[in-house]
Amino acid sequence: MSAAIDLAVVGAGPAGLAAATTAAGLGMKAIVLDEQPAPGGQIYRGVEDVATRRPGRLAIFGEDYADGLALVRRFRASGAEHVASAAVWQVDRDLTVHYRACGTARSLRARQVLLATGAMERPVPLRGWTLPGVMTCGAAQVLLKTAGVVPEGRVVLAGSGPLLLLLASQLLRAGARPAAILETPLNYRRALRHLPRFLLAPGYAAKGLGMLGALRSAGVPYRRGVRDIHVVGTGHAECIDYEWDGTRFAEAADVVLLHQGVVPNANLAWSLRCEVKWDNRQRCFRPVLDAWGRSSVAGVWIAGDGGGIAGARAAELSGTIAAFGAAAEIGRISAEECAVRASATRAELARHIKARAFLDALYRPAQEAVAPRAGDVIVCRCEEVTAGEIRRIILEQDCPGPNQTKAFTRCGMGPCQGRLCGLTVTELIAEYRGISARDVGYYRIRPPVQPVTLGEIAGMEK
Repeated sequence: MSAAIDLAVVGAGPAGLAAATTAAGLGMKAIVLDEQPAPGGQIYRGVEDVATRRPGRLAIFGEDYADGLALVRRFRASGAEHVASAAVWQVDRDLTVHYRACGTARSLRARQVLLATGAMERPVPLRGWTLPGVMTCGAAQVLLKTAGVVPEGRVVLAGSGPLLLLLASQLLRAGARPAAILETPLNYRRALRHLPRFLLAPGYAAKGLGMLGALRSAGVPYRRGVRDIHVVGTGHAECIDYEWDGTRFAEAADVVLLHQGVVPNANLAWSLRCEVKWDNRQRCFRPVLDAWGRSSVAGVWIAGDGGGIAGARAAELSGTIAAFGAAAEIGRISAEECAVRASATRAELARHIKARAFLDALYRPAQEAVAPRAGDVIVCRCEEVTAGEIRRIILEQDCPGPNQTKAFTRCGMGPCQGRLCGLTVTELIAEYRGISARDVGYYRIRPPVQPVTLGEIAGMEK
């Protein structure tokens, strides 16, 4: 297994595509490994197919989605290799990348590795979130982008975050007017001091106001400041019960779409033992990176939302900057040329980053959203472990962290490898012990971070 690959990129979203395109333009041999059948990541998912087979639907997803087509086309023309439907299940510290594709497990060796694994939705554990008919906003958006599936019946969106409004607007344009939007409390007072910088960020305020205006014009019921949300139903979601202005309400619903923001999808970084830190503004862990996206592990770079939530355009720019850094690292360009080439990209990235402090403060999730109060709420969907059981184990066994709760409950040992319960368990322990989530820590993630069979491993080339 030779180290013929200069840069192996994990993930074909904005950061990964930009990094591979930039690297190829610098004469590097770059390869992109991605789980999806086509490049684009979550934000630009299916954009080529929509543009080719359903061009009339591009308008449903907005201008930003259509702009992603240009990025995908630049990547296609760059000469970088693309391995589709490839799930990376392990990256070694010697920069060997293990992945499965076409039913077989394979490996490649690279001189540099860039993790561009993007974001994932924060889990929204509440009563009824495991009922049929309940899904996240991101999952509904995937169906809309890849298959043109529009939910039928009364669709209620609940939670907070930019994606809540974005999806509601997209559903409206697709002909599925939401029955209601139930927004959990926002931190207006905390966000206000960041408003001047937010207004200087390119286009963010106008987009938000435009979405709100469209929903208001369509007469979509919009309730702000709702609390204590439950989804109720027998075998299927039937209504969503919540508290608003001191009174409880029940909203009939056939489909409930939940959202409480996004967090870095960093399991590969965790498994590599990259240094991480607690981001109190975004209420999640994120890798520690330098200005180029260099992690604490030699040869491993991280770009895009996998290194901290900043949005699609910022992800693309950070991918470009990381590619310049990686090129300089292996001597493809000099440090001086690297700095010069990256200067304009850095300046544009700084303009987009101006929006983050306002958004992070405004949409920082409330305690009840990250640490469910009701004991019967399922926290670990894989192993069906409830919040009450987690609290009981913390009390009885004096568990200091998530790894100890895992040993007693199997919470975090399912196929998702803790993605859907990790942060919730951390927050529950922090709440009970009266300490910061930073001091609690996270699961010790071990490979494989994706399912792989023994047969596939046995069939690997030696």
